[in-house]
Amino acid sequence: MRYFKASAANYSIIETEKENGLHPFKYLMHLFEKLPQIEDPRDPKSLEPFVSKMKKDRF
Repeated sequence: MRYFKASAANYSIIETEKENGLHPFKYLMHLFEKLPQIEDPRDPKSLEPFVSKMKKDRF
């Protein structure tokens, strides 16, 4: 059951990126490269520079 939930979450992320005019592969690569460098990904304030860069670069 966990597999299906994870798969649905991934599909949702990819489809949302397509709807927002972003390139899913570039977006996912950016996530995998940058998220490990964030101190606490559960803290919304730590994600602000990450999100603003994504918006600026239009992944």
